[in-house]
Amino acid sequence: MVEKKSDDYVEYHGPETGGRDSNELVDLQTLSTQRQDRLVNALKERYHYNTSIKRGQDFLRKHVSSKVPLVIMYADLVGSTKMSMTLPAEKLVTIIRAFSHELSAVIESFEGYVLKYVGDAVIAFFPYGFNRYLTCDKSVECGKSMVNVLIEGINPILSKLDFPELSVKIGIDEGEIVIVQYGYDQSSPIDILGYGMNVAAKITSLTDPNKVSVGENVFKLLHPNLQSEIHELTPSEAEWKYVNLVTGKPYKVYTSN
Repeated sequence: MVEKKSDDYVEYHGPETGGRDSNELVDLQTLSTQRQDRLVNALKERYHYNTSIKRGQDFLRKHVSSKVPLVIMYADLVGSTKMSMTLPAEKLVTIIRAFSHELSAVIESFEGYVLKYVGDAVIAFFPYGFNRYLTCDKSVECGKSMVNVLIEGINPILSKLDFPELSVKIGIDEGEIVIVQYGYDQSSPIDILGYGMNVAAKITSLTDPNKVSVGENVFKLLHPNLQSEIHELTPSEAEWKYVNLVTGKPYKVYTSN
């Protein structure tokens, strides 16, 4: 089953499909080349990224002061502190903008929404829609595609231009999230609060570079093919204190192989 023509992953395939045809591979190569051209031009100050959270804010505005089931994703850039000590400010800003823009494009191609940018992290969400299983699958496929974009699209250019390569840690969880607007006019910022937000952030901190980790609520909803690509983490009690709110037992975390 073809789910969606995306910016980077090209298509999400269900378990019955056998892979991409030659035309799709050409499309993927073209998009990767376009991404690399953007980065080169940005580093040479000939291109300016224009990244916005308006789309996510517009979605949340429809649900202010209510609870909505969402899949939450944190994508955290690794090594930005070191870069801040070694790179000129304008180059560091360009790299972080490129990271944020390109990963945001992947998120939107998988029907996700960017919530906000916090320093060197991108926080996103995926509404359940009509199929919570498919939404969880897409969030993980999105995370995998984001890692590939970094490794195959951005890093080769950074390496050629003698910049440090980037890596990303991605954490995903789900739950009922409260939508909060900090004011009464339409332009007031909107944010989300909930246990799943906290857990997704902490999962990200447990994740190795260029890996995707999920909480057990997401893991249980994944297709068996995706479940087979990840394994359970065993953090220490000092590292992990979150519990399953239904069972009261430690909340399990799984990460990509």
